[in-house]
Amino acid sequence: MKRMLVLAIMLLMLHAAKAQNVAQAVKDWERAKAYTAEYIAAMPEDGISFKPTADVRSFAEQMLHIANANFMFAANATGKANPQQGNNLEKMDNYKTKAGLTGIVNDSYDYVINAVKAMSPAQMSEAIKLFNQDVTRGQAFEKAFEHGTHHRGQTTLYLRLKGVKPPAEKLF
Repeated sequence: MKRMLVLAIMLLMLHAAKAQNVAQAVKDWERAKAYTAEYIAAMPEDGISFKPTADVRSFAEQMLHIANANFMFAANATGKANPQQGNNLEKMDNYKTKAGLTGIVNDSYDYVINAVKAMSPAQMSEAIKLFNQDVTRGQAFEKAFEHGTHHRGQTTLYLRLKGVKPPAEKLF
């Protein structure tokens, strides 16, 4: 009987920890959304199309690349249809203004946040294929987060080259 009680408590603790992981993922994605919005807000309108060199993405294209990936990773992680399937946001001129860019990037983060909120801890542990790799749904969201952080970080130099101080880091 005592073993059964200990086992039940351990299972409850494991479930609580996994649920806390989902809640933490939502907080992290909300923070990433706010941080990315600060980057877009910091860039002057005339810097939205800025490219440090001809062979790299513009500031807008970097942010649209993040948005494309957010939609793709979350759709992959959930198994649901990508609402932007077939659209290459980087090539769409209506998103290359500050207002258009802000809207679609925020939409992409909202899509991810809502997808994470809808996942149970058990679903986050389910195996899927991502880029022909075996990962869990939770790991797919983690890779999306890492991808967005990487590209947002690249745009720090874009801001500095335009004479803009980048937003302060948001670790928490």
